[in-house]
Amino acid sequence: MNRRHPLRALLAALVLSAVGLVIAAPAGADPHDDKAKVDRQLAKVHSLYEAASAQAQAALAAYNAAAAQLPVVQDRLAVARGVVAARQAEANQARRDAQAAQDKLDTAHQRYLDAAAKVDTARTEVGDFVAASYKGSGLLTFDSLLEAGSPSDLVDRLNYLDMSAQQQQRALDAFRVAQAVAQEAENQAALAQQSADAAARQAGTALDAALAAQSAAEQDATDLTNLIAQQQQAMVAANAQRDAVLAQYAALQRESDRIAAQLRGQSGGVANLHSGHFLTPVHGWKSSDFGWRFDPYYKVWQLHAGVDLAAAGGTPIYAAGDGKVVQAGWSGGYGNYTCIYHGMYQGKGLSTCYGHQSVILVYVGQQVHEGDVIGRVGATGAATGDHLHFEVRVNGTPVQPLDWLNPCLC
Repeated sequence: MNRRHPLRALLAALVLSAVGLVIAAPAGADPHDDKAKVDRQLAKVHSLYEAASAQAQAALAAYNAAAAQLPVVQDRLAVARGVVAARQAEANQARRDAQAAQDKLDTAHQRYLDAAAKVDTARTEVGDFVAASYKGSGLLTFDSLLEAGSPSDLVDRLNYLDMSAQQQQRALDAFRVAQAVAQEAENQAALAQQSADAAARQAGTALDAALAAQSAAEQDATDLTNLIAQQQQAMVAANAQRDAVLAQYAALQRESDRIAAQLRGQSGGVANLHSGHFLTPVHGWKSSDFGWRFDPYYKVWQLHAGVDLAAAGGTPIYAAGDGKVVQAGWSGGYGNYTCIYHGMYQGKGLSTCYGHQSVILVYVGQQVHEGDVIGRVGATGAATGDHLHFEVRVNGTPVQPLDWLNPCLC
């Protein structure tokens, strides 16, 4: 749903109303009353603008933070998916190995059972043979030995009996060896099966961990998707805010033009410049020069109509020369703004202006002298920090202020 933000709507309405007051003031109206009305409207716009600007800046900060996280989250998700695929393959292989080990164990166990059965059978046969020999129930018994017809016949019968017993014993021994081998094979198969089971369990644990990591990464991706949607909304708000700022900038430019026209309309008097220079209006250092630049506040290229002199908030601001205060009050992006008309210089009206003051200590129509404290440094209006925005205007047009100040700024 496309709904206008109430803060932006109110901001736009107040800007338009403020501009309307400036443009539509009747010819016979008291300019001081008109100025007071404009200042009240601009003060409201200023407060709302700061709130809207803070909201847009916070949205942009959130966007930048989320945008920085996007590659990290995408990489983590890709890695997690790769790890899961690898762990899944390892777990599948481990399960196959465990099943193969179990099959080998079953085969070895069956061989052991077969060997044990043969040993039992051979042991039974040997026992039966011995029992039969003593009980006289076999082909060759002790009775048959007594029936031997001659010594050689007896020897033959003994040899045959001994050979049969040896064969059965050898068979029994062979079966026992086979049983022992089968037992060893079963033991080895059992160890292999245990190792395979352990590997399968370990692979399963690793797979579970990988799946948990993937789930976390998927959740991060979902959260990031939601955050991207919020980013888009933030960018829409930021763009709308930019439009409002540009509109206010246009209104500020018109206000600046009006001031220039007002200053051009001043006449009379002669500017009193000591050694051709104004007094440096504040004890500070130059932080920004006169000329076209990318404005750090409005984020647009525009003419910086003065020079910025950085100083701590509350630092005294001095009148750069003798003159009459022709502007003293709120002026849009200039914040608290004062202009002093100094008189004619080389046939042209000469004025100085002072922006972003924290407080104004003079009033329109007041005569001031060079060095008088006229205000204090601040950051009102479109300012990113405490400083004095100082302008020199010739016939209302801004010129390079440094050409009119002592080179040492002292």
